Amino acid sequence: MSINVFNLPDLGEGLTEADILRWLVAEGDTVTMDQPIVEVETAKSAVEVPTPFEGVVHTLHGAEGDTLLVGQPLISVSDGIEAPESAAGSGSDDAPEPTHGAGYREEELAGTRPSAELSVDEADPEAGEDESSGNVLIGYGTSAAGSSRRRRRKRGGPAAPDGAAPTGAAAHTHDALTAAPRMAPTVVSPLVRKLAREHGVDITALAGTGPGGLIMRRDVLAALEQVEDQRSRADAAGPAPTGLATAGPAAPGLTTGAPVPPPPAPGGPGAQGGPAGAPKPPAAPAPSSSPEHGGTGQDVDPRTGLGVAAREPVKGVRKTIADAMTRSRGEIPEATVWVDVDATELLRLRAELKAADPQTTPSLLALIARFTLAGLQRFPQLNARIDTAPDGSRTITRFQGINLGLAVESERGLMVPNLRNADRLSAVELTGAMREVIDVARSGKASPAQLSGSTFTLNNYGVFGTDGATPIINHPEVAILGIGRIIDKPWVVNGELAVRKVATLSIAFDHRVCDGGAAGGFIRFVADCIENPAGALARI
Repeated sequence: MSINVFNLPDLGEGLTEADILRWLVAEGDTVTMDQPIVEVETAKSAVEVPTPFEGVVHTLHGAEGDTLLVGQPLISVSDGIEAPESAAGSGSDDAPEPTHGAGYREEELAGTRPSAELSVDEADPEAGEDESSGNVLIGYGTSAAGSSRRRRRKRGGPAAPDGAAPTGAAAHTHDALTAAPRMAPTVVSPLVRKLAREHGVDITALAGTGPGGLIMRRDVLAALEQVEDQRSRADAAGPAPTGLATAGPAAPGLTTGAPVPPPPAPGGPGAQGGPAGAPKPPAAPAPSSSPEHGGTGQDVDPRTGLGVAAREPVKGVRKTIADAMTRSRGEIPEATVWVDVDATELLRLRAELKAADPQTTPSLLALIARFTLAGLQRFPQLNARIDTAPDGSRTITRFQGINLGLAVESERGLMVPNLRNADRLSAVELTGAMREVIDVARSGKASPAQLSGSTFTLNNYGVFGTDGATPIINHPEVAILGIGRIIDKPWVVNGELAVRKVATLSIAFDHRVCDGGAAGGFIRFVADCIENPAGALARI
């Protein structure tokens, strides 16, 4: 019986750790290939991780609430096949040992090595791509280039006969591939296969860009983008859309997610400063909280003298938010500009549109987003990023398209899902797209790709009943627009005092990229569109 150990994979965007939220299987359960086994929370989202092995769950390497680093053992799966009696009775030297993923690594390297006779011990555990390649999880499979198989040798034992059939996950994959034409192997990971299956992508029609033709996550995403481009061109060739406005086509934006700095390794045995197994000196209780000193036994903060209600570790999404906010404040010399705007006509226009066609009425946020996108096309300095080279030199990178981020409050913390190429969407299209990504983000199921790559962020803090704020820029972007609540205020109209619907807009911008003129011009453009929406929609 062999035991395959599946390590926690890189779930995308260079994430280095994940918290175990919920095990979906227990020790002793039978699992099939690609079956979800655990729900984990990364710094960006909660995802279900499928297993690349089939068999019986042998060990769960971690309890719910534990934090695991990428590459650490996640689950061990036994293939359920007992070793022959001759091998079992030949002594401990010939007993099969846990492969610790060696078979998995052998399969994932299939077709990428010149020799088909390499032993498992020669498999390179580091045969993956770096984070910037877009690889989520190195795939697996067996070589279909010839009829020879890799020989798996037991330590100190004779080589397996050439006719021996593969077992477990290897047998499953081998049977599937041997029935296919003898071409370059299609080797994909469970996560990549799941992504392709959910979006209806035929993996066999893809050309892998990984080592030896491995199909990576980026290959599936490229196929999806190609389908969307073809659909957009088909729509453009047909009758004109009936939406309020349609932005001109633009090339996809060049986006690069900011790498997340690797966190320190979690403490293990001896992590308190002494060697593993060494006795630790007992912690002295605080005199003020100890019952023998007249206290109640409650945890008391020594600085304030108050009882501690709870202690919550800063990890997961909260850690990511804290790091991002600190980095933004520490690196970006930001300035803020704000303006009060009369939104009476905008509300009146939307009421008229809703009365005419309730099913396709754009939301207020979508209308303001449409004005924001038009403003960014006129002031491209705010749709940019500063890149710093290893030698310290800096470059301002501007984009041809706009990926609009939306600040969303969820139970897991602040999320910023984004709409890719949002400048191509009308106000009606923005309404549906925004509702979709906001719902996904609030459910905690947004993927890392959906939560990274934005080039400008829109923050509607008016939903909290606040009038104004100085929002923190979503690093590595260079600007963020905030919208306060719309309320009745006294306003001068044509020299007379009237009650109008007024809101406050504020923009925080990176002063390294532009000066107040561009930021002021942009926010004034958006304000003018809100005050005269009918005229604005006719122009943009």
